[in-house]
Amino acid sequence: MPMSVPFVKEIEFEYGKVDQVSPMIRRVIAENPGPFTYKGTGTYIIGRGNVAIIDPGPLDDAHIEATLKAVEGETVTHILVTHTHRDHSPAAAPMKERTGAPTYGYGPHGGDRGGPKVEEGGDFAFVPDHVIKDGGVIQGDGWTFEAVHTPGHTSNHLCFWLKEENALFSGDHVMGWSTSIVSPPDGDMAQYMASLNKLLDRDDSVFWPTHGPPIRDTKPFVQSFIQHRQRREDQILECIADGQTIIGDMVPIIYVNARPQLYGAAARSMLAHLIQMQAEGKVLCDGEPGPDTVYSLPG
Repeated sequence: MPMSVPFVKEIEFEYGKVDQVSPMIRRVIAENPGPFTYKGTGTYIIGRGNVAIIDPGPLDDAHIEATLKAVEGETVTHILVTHTHRDHSPAAAPMKERTGAPTYGYGPHGGDRGGPKVEEGGDFAFVPDHVIKDGGVIQGDGWTFEAVHTPGHTSNHLCFWLKEENALFSGDHVMGWSTSIVSPPDGDMAQYMASLNKLLDRDDSVFWPTHGPPIRDTKPFVQSFIQHRQRREDQILECIADGQTIIGDMVPIIYVNARPQLYGAAARSMLAHLIQMQAEGKVLCDGEPGPDTVYSLPG
């Protein structure tokens, strides 16, 4: 399943408690731990007085109240959403209603309502008040964000760079505890790899993911994710060469340490790999790549 990240320190927190994690950044963690959320969704508060909230989180009354209590006496001027999975964006609506702050994001969820549910599922209700594309700038009282479009995990995934601390809020694109699930059709492995390389070309001092602890060795960390995906490709090629030609046969071999209940999500990421590999001519198949497709090697 998602690659564990042994070289990042464990996150320390209490649910509902406000942690001052940097001079400009506070964090409140939702009590929604799970196999795709780690300890829970980390909602970030930026600035003092007039503040921004990043990834308001799931539709959970306790978390919404804890976050709003953290900014009591202050004014929320912006609500930023990295992407529209249900552990990130649903709380934007009640927080907007309570604070009057507009929402900012790349756009509505790009996934198919009839497609397989992966992770927490898509939030099809969220539509940002302000659409922000790659390079878009959002300014507030003492802070400046630049949007960095990083599709792959979802087509509408944004990271937000905080200029004043050279810090990147990396959402689920780069998490502090595992790699991301990439589930077609909205998830795209080729885009995910391009987005990783996009971050590799940056000089951010720290990543603040929505799940897990901060990442301070940013370039080695991103490079390890790229290498992990390259190893996955090698493992897929080895499986096909050994006669495991459908995804269902490959998953227990490649994800040998994963719990069986996570095989479904693993299969979605493998499909994303195989779609990319077929497009690049590394594998062959009859028709379109799919979960029951038989794959073969060229030649």
